[in-house]
Amino acid sequence: MKIRAERDDLADVFDRANRGVSPRTTLPILTGVLCEVAGSTLCVTGTDLEITVRTNTEVDVIKEGRTLVPAKLAAAAIRKMPAGAVTLSSSDGELEILGAGPKFTVRELPVDEFPQLPEVDQTKAVEVNGDSLAAAIAQVTIAAATDAARPILTAVLIENDDDGLRLVATDSYRLSMRKLKGISLPTTGLVPARGLRELVRTVGASKVSVSIPDREAVFASDRGLLTLRLIEGVFPNYRQLLPSSYPNQVIVKKEALMDALGRAALVAEDHIPVRLRVTENGIEITATRQDVGGETEQINGAFTGEDNEVTIAFNPKYLMDGIAAMGVEDIEIQMIDGLKPSVIRGVGDEDFLYLLMPVRVA
Repeated sequence: MKIRAERDDLADVFDRANRGVSPRTTLPILTGVLCEVAGSTLCVTGTDLEITVRTNTEVDVIKEGRTLVPAKLAAAAIRKMPAGAVTLSSSDGELEILGAGPKFTVRELPVDEFPQLPEVDQTKAVEVNGDSLAAAIAQVTIAAATDAARPILTAVLIENDDDGLRLVATDSYRLSMRKLKGISLPTTGLVPARGLRELVRTVGASKVSVSIPDREAVFASDRGLLTLRLIEGVFPNYRQLLPSSYPNQVIVKKEALMDALGRAALVAEDHIPVRLRVTENGIEITATRQDVGGETEQINGAFTGEDNEVTIAFNPKYLMDGIAAMGVEDIEIQMIDGLKPSVIRGVGDEDFLYLLMPVRVA
């Protein structure tokens, strides 16, 4: 294999392919990226068998072929080259990386031991707006669990809705749900949130095709392919958490609430609940920690409801995550009482919902 291309183009495809390489793999062969040259294209692939990233770029091909090289070392060496043309050539078990002066030699890994990845079936793929998909993923994955002991809760449920596609994630303390209207897929499933977070940094583009054939989810663009192995199991019945109505609501400015919670979080950190006392005057926010002190402030809001006031407490990080994910200036907090889940929505945005369990406080 021998090619020539601009340093920045090579660095881009190697860096993106590296997103599929896990630093915690127990299989040495998976620390490498597979480089394949055919026609006028270089394809670089990294995988940990759950996430696979295939990236490609047009290059000057001097000799076709394939090689497997240590992912981090090869990518770092290319980035360290001077700007301009860089030549990659493999022979006698080594990959030579040659720039305008510097030269690296990187020992190859046994290419025949790299896993044989299945061909990707895109016959039923649906093209979606890449920016809308990326925004939906960013909003939903904040609620996915990161504890590998509960694999189902590390997934995002992608399912068809009456008028589009619905994405749902929950870690049992909070739930995030986003609709993408006008889109439907022939098959749906549980897609790992960890992999979805890589979409923008690997194959993100203005147009992305999506398909979920058999046991994997596939996202494709002109930048390459992101393939995610589906998580097997039954997702929690999240619909039972969503009451048909909320008797109390308060509307506040997103920026004002985020600023106030940021100050309260200086006292609360992540583990001390922040108490919200909601009345016709707005929201009184209080955080108290015995060994530090406290913080209290009032922000304006429009309260309507059956009760004169509602006092409720939340984990400050979870609350701020949900509010930050809102894409509008005004947000509405819908409450039943201080013990049942509350819902946060953007005013005028019916496509995104964030549900949060309250924290019991004395």
